[in-house]
Amino acid sequence: MAKQILIKPVITEKATKLADKRNTYAFVVNKDANKIEIRNAVEKMFNVSVDRVNTAIMPGKPKSRSTKTAIVRGTKSSYKKAYVTLTPGETIDLFGASE
Repeated sequence: MAKQILIKPVITEKATKLADKRNTYAFVVNKDANKIEIRNAVEKMFNVSVDRVNTAIMPGKPKSRSTKTAIVRGTKSSYKKAYVTLTPGETIDLFGASE
């Protein structure tokens, strides 16, 4: 069984600015995926050519919430993020809107 490489795109203010200015898109990816697998998955899924892939492991952050009887403490899971830069002239339409 093949593992799922791309989990979801990152849609934040910073990621949107990167897409507009540097043609770089951010994705949450499988922690076990390497840069070559990420490149191949993006090229196959979006039919674009990838210039560069940078990855970062985002650490889990502590979170807490209170209930009627106690404060529950825990941590959010860590995840791997990939910044994919496309060759000039290529774009990815993450929202599915055609111009």
